[in-house]
Amino acid sequence: MKNSAGPPPTGGGDGERQRLRLLAVTACPTGIAHTYMAAEKLAQAAASRGIDMKVETQGSIGAENVLDDNDVSTADGVIVAADKDVDLSRFAGKRVLVVGVAEGIRHPERLIEQVRSAPVHTAGGTAAAAAAPGGKERSVAYKALMNGVSYMIPFVVVGGLLIAISLSLGGNPDPSGGLVIPKGSFWMDVNNIGVIGFTLMVPILSGYIAYAIGDRPALVPGMIGGWIANTGSLYDSKAGAGFIGAIVTGFLAGYLVLWIKKVQVPKFVQPIMPIIVIPIVATTALGLFFIYVIGKPISWVFEHLTSWLGGMTGTSAILLGTILGLMIAFDMGGPVNKTAFLFGAGLIATGNQSVMGMCAAAIPVMPLGQGLATLIRQRLYTEQERETGLASLFMGCFGISEGAIPFAAARPAQVIPANMLGGAVAGAVAGLAGVKDAVPHGGPIVAVLGAVSGVPMFFVAVAIGTAVTAVTTVALVDVSERKRRGESAGLGVGGTGEPELASVGAGVGVRSGAPGAGVAVAERASRGGAAASGAVGTGSPGGAVGTGGSAGTGGAAGTGGAAGTGGSAGSSAGAAAAVGARGGDDSDAGPEVLSGYLTEQTVKVRLDADGKETVIREMAGLLARTGKVLDVEELVATALRREAQGTTGLGEEIAIPHAKTDAVSAPVVGFARSAEGVEWGSPDGTRARLVFMIAVPEAAAGDEHLRILALLSRKLMDAEFRERLSAAEDQSAVLGVLSEVG
Repeated sequence: MKNSAGPPPTGGGDGERQRLRLLAVTACPTGIAHTYMAAEKLAQAAASRGIDMKVETQGSIGAENVLDDNDVSTADGVIVAADKDVDLSRFAGKRVLVVGVAEGIRHPERLIEQVRSAPVHTAGGTAAAAAAPGGKERSVAYKALMNGVSYMIPFVVVGGLLIAISLSLGGNPDPSGGLVIPKGSFWMDVNNIGVIGFTLMVPILSGYIAYAIGDRPALVPGMIGGWIANTGSLYDSKAGAGFIGAIVTGFLAGYLVLWIKKVQVPKFVQPIMPIIVIPIVATTALGLFFIYVIGKPISWVFEHLTSWLGGMTGTSAILLGTILGLMIAFDMGGPVNKTAFLFGAGLIATGNQSVMGMCAAAIPVMPLGQGLATLIRQRLYTEQERETGLASLFMGCFGISEGAIPFAAARPAQVIPANMLGGAVAGAVAGLAGVKDAVPHGGPIVAVLGAVSGVPMFFVAVAIGTAVTAVTTVALVDVSERKRRGESAGLGVGGTGEPELASVGAGVGVRSGAPGAGVAVAERASRGGAAASGAVGTGSPGGAVGTGGSAGTGGAAGTGGAAGTGGSAGSSAGAAAAVGARGGDDSDAGPEVLSGYLTEQTVKVRLDADGKETVIREMAGLLARTGKVLDVEELVATALRREAQGTTGLGEEIAIPHAKTDAVSAPVVGFARSAEGVEWGSPDGTRARLVFMIAVPEAAAGDEHLRILALLSRKLMDAEFRERLSAAEDQSAVLGVLSEVG
């Protein structure tokens, strides 16, 4: 019997070998350029060896060139070059090689050789990853955790915001302080919907952690296990295990399902294993295990913590506030948090409102601190995390501590200690100041509505705790990212990833004093009106500054002055000064490529700058010629923030810096060449000689920047195309070559 996954099949009686057929899947979790670069490299390597290969790409714009059943049935092997989870179940019975996307770019020939002897993937099995230099991937545990967090975030945001909105718009001040939503009212219904969102977020986190590990059969046991973990009454606890319990049940469910999949069963049972047997067995086993084994210790901890706190009521207010703050911030809705909260709430009836005052000051610190951290160091966070940070700030104002859970779940080692430190400081300051709270709730909202005595010090405690949390989080995350980048130095694309385009906002400053840097500042001409366009060149010390002239209505803008000795700002000034009363009219700009986003106006045959930052500045000035750049400084700053997230040097002497920012009014693309090359931190160590810069406005971003990156990435993998692009003599010749892109 012939094994379809074995060596290349032989032909008929003539003894000729049939043509080898391979499949590949390339994928990058947040970007697209690397996805298509790996696809092109693999396809080229296969073609050069006379091998048929079909490559499925899973980029940010979805799956393309999808592999069908017929492709799989006739394939001799499958290469999966991906930095995110790819469903391997369809490749059962085939040789499957799994590596990072970087390997697909750097060593496609090696992968084609390795897949011929790769292990056969079995149904329900896990394909072995190839140990290849530079192919380091994130661990399975990390990917699973991130998968759960990404699915949980919408539930946290929707649930938290609906609760906050219902309180702010439908709540009535209670005589004892706080807000009460009338029962049966419209806003009570809105509040209940928000509560459902919050209730679901914990099982969603658990379920999708399990799904990332054990695939679809693990989804049900993961979700039900998460629900059990969050329902303390099932194991005689006044509080559930919260998001920490969900992480535990998610991993238990995922690995339990993997273990069950390895059990050999009769063939007639195999079809019902993934839809009936595995989910039922795993769900029952996990549920009973949590209730009888894990749940009991949680209940014990809850009871003994309550008893221990009761014995501390006569101790130092600072010490008690510190302990309560630590507990409130630890698990945000879990047993430790609930113990501290219920302890403070229970003492209100006895006339002791000071303990609740300490808790109330600590409750908003976590969401406020994490939200603030995303603002003060944006480059450390993805776009989704920054958006979650804004929602977290809003939830913090209403005392909804769960707003910080997505951050704690994603980076527990960094976020939880920072939260606890900030909560401890807030609780201690509130205890020292004698802050009191008359209602069982926390956050700025209770102080605004009159439930807090000692309001000024309450806000001081919250502010200090928030600042401590934010600064500590940023420091710990920064250290963690530096350590990770250090470990993955030289790993190439797989180590740096391909983050989304950086957004506008506070962040990395712009250094303008680099030798030879040219900063172009242009104001877009009003429709039909006069325009003034100038440029300031910042050369080396002692260099003179040339300033651009202004033009009257319908006139051309003045050209920039030359830079002084040692500076190169004159060329940048001249580039930006072309923006004048024309208001960006491109009618005479020559042939257009990339949907007209790249024109002769935005092409420069030879760059003057010789460093990454100065090149980005010069390229921004080049884009400003079109009149589509509203704020060159902001464009430069946004592009630099994107570079801080990970290099845009793609290797093969190519760099594609890009920015998503409202500093441009429409998509625009520029191209320039560097004769000597610019150090860009590219994965293959080459200096960038072909530099493209893409800028798109926030509102028009959509899939447009992804489409541009995809077109460029595919074409630039063609060595002959790169040679012709490098040899083109002038702007017109460059455009002629680039017109092949699309």
